[in-house]
Amino acid sequence: MTTTQHEPAAPTASTASTASTASTASVRVADLTEIRVREPGRIAAAWAARRRRPLVREDGRMLLVAADHPARGALGVRGAGAAMASRSDLLERLVTALQRPGVDGVLGTPDVLDDLLLLGALDDKVAIGSMNRGGLQGASFELDDRFTAYTADEIAARGIDGGKMLTRICLDDPGTVATLEASADAVTALAEHRVMAMVEPFLSTREGGRVVNQLDPDSTIKSIHIAAGLGASSAYTWLKLPVVDELDRVMDATTLPTLLLGGDPQGDPQDTYASWGHALDLPAVRGLVVGRALLFPPDGDVAAAVDIAAGLVHGSGVSA
Repeated sequence: MTTTQHEPAAPTASTASTASTASTASVRVADLTEIRVREPGRIAAAWAARRRRPLVREDGRMLLVAADHPARGALGVRGAGAAMASRSDLLERLVTALQRPGVDGVLGTPDVLDDLLLLGALDDKVAIGSMNRGGLQGASFELDDRFTAYTADEIAARGIDGGKMLTRICLDDPGTVATLEASADAVTALAEHRVMAMVEPFLSTREGGRVVNQLDPDSTIKSIHIAAGLGASSAYTWLKLPVVDELDRVMDATTLPTLLLGGDPQGDPQDTYASWGHALDLPAVRGLVVGRALLFPPDGDVAAAVDIAAGLVHGSGVSA
């Protein structure tokens, strides 16, 4: 690629550490636009220099904070339709969460992960790239979950630790087969790079013009079997699944390592924490991927909510 004064060449290994320090030292949320205008090459330099860690540590478990909802137009939390509209507020909440002991990393789209990278929040953290955000919430084409964000090649090139794909399966929608094919191709490509493929399947229907995910045990089991068979290799495939009834029976449907999602929080947080605690006792369940429930708790205390989740995933006295 031809370089210009605005886009410096990718750093060499010998300059990576210096580039990382320059990219993240004293960067504030207010600085991000100026960096993007004048020094966009700092993003590539920072990815090259990022301090990485193993995908899982000794306990084989993981707590990830999810931040890929906005790219699909899903900004609501507990009925507040624009709760996630402020990027500065979201980034501040994410940085708070990532600084807490026991938080292993974050799931996000390129815009969010690049911001967190420049803020210095991704060193020694797992970074999972969200790949398909084309099925916009509420759109007539919502079930067309096209790949509009990360590619497998970009994930591997940047040293990102995995790629996540939403895979909604509507038996009445012929377009579902294209989603399945695209997810299968992504699983195959990620496996070729020896990088985690995180598949998030749902059996979905349209009800009153809205897409509704079927969260009963049998529907979840069927979605598991369909998702597990995607791609030419399952060696690097993980599942991201909802907490549903009869989870013991549901999780008997797979040997793939599974992270449970938080979803749009409803009701008493203590009830949510209790359901997570029971689910985490199951062998195939290896942790949580939670966004809104931790970033927007009813009392506003992000650190306290994150600490509870970290204790459930990693046990008391976490120090990750």
